[in-house]
Amino acid sequence: MMDIDWKRVGTLIDQLYESTDALEGMFPGRKFTLDGHLVGSVGEVVASFMFGLELSRASTMGHDAKAPDGRQVEIKLTQGKSVAIRHEPEHLLVLSRPKGAKISVIYNGPGAPVWSATGKMQKNGQRSISLTKLSDLDAICPEEERLPLVREAPV
Repeated sequence: MMDIDWKRVGTLIDQLYESTDALEGMFPGRKFTLDGHLVGSVGEVVASFMFGLELSRASTMGHDAKAPDGRQVEIKLTQGKSVAIRHEPEHLLVLSRPKGAKISVIYNGPGAPVWSATGKMQKNGQRSISLTKLSDLDAICPEEERLPLVREAPV
């Protein structure tokens, strides 16, 4: 993944944001948020680059990648204020990319503390947690439980 043109990737992501803004301007009251597979896949490839992860096949149930030390990793990327998870991951990486900003790591640690702090199970089988709460959990995560950062976020 070293030969990827990350500057172009960043430009393409910015163009997606511009498109959603334009659509929302054309259709007041309608939201055209970037979510689902698109944002998930962006998060996965960027996290793989940043942490040297081996990605699982797309849409693999349970975890998105394997860390060099063998840990199974769930990856979440959001532009919002929270993320939702369906199960307790072994390790969780939560990334955020607000419009016009670079991706930042909100949480990098074991999944158990996050799972314990999530809200009630929703009808869709997911439990959500705010980025604020995730940031608080990240602040108390021991360094040895984090995945080591290999490279800074490219976008």
